[in-house]
Amino acid sequence: MNKIISIFAGSLLLMASCAGPTTKPQVQEERLTDFVDPFIGTGFHGHVYPGAAYPFGQIQLSPDNGTQGWDWCSGYHYSDSIVAGFSHLHLSGTGIGDLADISFLPVTSEVTFQKDEKNPDFVKRYSGKYTHSDESAKPGYYAVTLKNNGVKAEFTVTERAGLHRYSFPETGEKNLIINLGFAINWDKPYQTSLKVVDDKTVTGVRLSNGWAKDQHVFFAVRFSSPITKSVIENVGGDASTVGVFSFGEKQVLAKVGLSSVSVENAIANLDGSLTGWDFEATAQAASDAWEKEMGKIRIQSNDKDQKTIFYTSLYHTMVAPALFSDANGDFKGVNGDTRKAAGYNQYTVFSLWDTYRALHPLFTLTQQARVNDMVKSMLDHYKQTDVLPVWELEGNETWCMVGNHSISVIAEAILKGIGDFDVQLAFEAMKATSMADRDGMGFHDKLGYIPADKIQQSVAKAEEVCIDDWAVAAVAQKLGKTEDAAYFAKRALNYRNYFDKETGFMRGKLSNGKWTSPFDPTYSKHEGSDYTEGNAWQYLWLAPHDVNGLIDLLGGKEPFAQKLEGLFVAEGVKGENASPDISGLIGSYAHGNEPGHHTTFLFNYAGKAWRTQELNRQIQTEMYTTKPDGLCGNEDCGQMSAWYVFSAMGFYPVNPSELQYQFGSPIVQEAKVEVASGKFFTMKAPLASKENKYIQAVTLNGQKLDRTYITHQEIMDGGTLEFTMGAQPNKELF
Repeated sequence: MNKIISIFAGSLLLMASCAGPTTKPQVQEERLTDFVDPFIGTGFHGHVYPGAAYPFGQIQLSPDNGTQGWDWCSGYHYSDSIVAGFSHLHLSGTGIGDLADISFLPVTSEVTFQKDEKNPDFVKRYSGKYTHSDESAKPGYYAVTLKNNGVKAEFTVTERAGLHRYSFPETGEKNLIINLGFAINWDKPYQTSLKVVDDKTVTGVRLSNGWAKDQHVFFAVRFSSPITKSVIENVGGDASTVGVFSFGEKQVLAKVGLSSVSVENAIANLDGSLTGWDFEATAQAASDAWEKEMGKIRIQSNDKDQKTIFYTSLYHTMVAPALFSDANGDFKGVNGDTRKAAGYNQYTVFSLWDTYRALHPLFTLTQQARVNDMVKSMLDHYKQTDVLPVWELEGNETWCMVGNHSISVIAEAILKGIGDFDVQLAFEAMKATSMADRDGMGFHDKLGYIPADKIQQSVAKAEEVCIDDWAVAAVAQKLGKTEDAAYFAKRALNYRNYFDKETGFMRGKLSNGKWTSPFDPTYSKHEGSDYTEGNAWQYLWLAPHDVNGLIDLLGGKEPFAQKLEGLFVAEGVKGENASPDISGLIGSYAHGNEPGHHTTFLFNYAGKAWRTQELNRQIQTEMYTTKPDGLCGNEDCGQMSAWYVFSAMGFYPVNPSELQYQFGSPIVQEAKVEVASGKFFTMKAPLASKENKYIQAVTLNGQKLDRTYITHQEIMDGGTLEFTMGAQPNKELF
């Protein structure tokens, strides 16, 4: 018997060997989108929205609470429980509100337009109620079930269209309100219209004045079910058109396309981007688009929360700038005319005072094609207005914030060899913008400083312009324009004219050459200050283009380091009217606002890199969490998150358009960055942890580095950067 079994077993083995080698089961790679939580940053002052978005897409479908207030800049805040509607355009993390255009709201009751004495607000009369247990969100998808009427509302997007799915309860009416601007938005419509084209198609227009001083939104809606009844009224004024559309079926889908130019273009965007009605397939395609973008930086971490923070941050870096040109290339110009993006995509939502610092440098590693298009977008703005954009929104210049930071973004592209845009035109635009007499720049050019009694926020404005001047000089040098290079290199040092040796701070200077007084370096005033959303402690360090010069001003490396240490122990910001943007404080250091984002890395220049590492770990672990209040300040269109993405990998662009990145303290064990198709740069820090925050040694491709930075070219060449980490500082390393 045993012999028979043995022969049988041997036969099976022979059969198996003849069948070929055994195939090992493949291990499925984790899905990075599973680590993204769109609710992170919807609480506190994060100002982000949780709705469905596509990477850099034209539409952001998200709920609006209808609440007026600073923390509702995105339309939504986690503290709220009311839905006034679901609209198609949103801002991520800004400090000023706008958009929330073309709002839909499902209702199961009869909708009347007569004034209700008990509830005169039309929107509040029909708004939905929800709890967070009834919500869900992931990249490209958002859903909520409204408690007051039982409707489940789901949303997903393509690059140029939005798809709604409303599941109504068995009882009650099946109505959709389309609201074109009544008591939801921060702006004010001046022209609106709705038109029923056929029993499944509605078109319309919404023109408004707000932060975007002349926003144009044309739209088209296609429904899956026939409209059984429609009523269109002007509510609260001629420009507040509201439509009520009734349906006979329990489930209603709506496809929506937008355009800044025409209804015809909105229809073309819709039909070209969203051909079918398969909601699950559309949501999966959106998720896959996010997965592709997320995969450009693949990390390894022992901590699941760490992955959630990292990939949610990476997600937030790719919702803006947003696609603005239509499928045929049309887009609204600054003066309301129709422009054409020939051979590229026009982008909008350029929060440049924030994003030039880390977001755009991040794009130079992972989004080179989009960098090219973004530069072309800025150059088109220059062709229209004779200056580069400052804070562009929906084809409008808002003139918000200070500096001319398109210059830094364009300089990066030129110096890093990205794109096929016209470099000579780009330099012309950079120079013309630098020489334009705007916001005190005439004084900056002629006097070497901006008088505080002539221009508010003079210190901050000059310091920011000096950073841009350095970028102009660097490009001029590269292009062989030696005279321009010398001129702007000299002007880039004007920030030194604000340094008061007696106090050791940058101070406002009056027309007569005297300092502004009284002076308290911790004091901040939102309006009428010498600084922008900050104080003298925070603005002492805003010279990332000339750190060694700043060190000399402060008396050398040791006095510089001592003064810098003082920032992190100084009393927090004083002043009843201080900007609410000053948040995320460590002493007087404010991580919740962008001007300080490079500051911790300045210890590297003073021979105390271990202190940079220490502070970076503190910020990484205390200022970023997995909770709705997990951002310590405004997200600002991706900058707050871009800081984290860079910092988690262990390096950061202190001078944004410079060709190097200063080391910080990696918190993930590995990061593999796709710098070109099939080409990767790898950062390894196998011992990195919350405790192991100090660099003990660093190598590039196995060769020891004795410097505190890596160059852009070294990253783009691929290879491996490896950090040896430990729990105690190595003060002799650099």
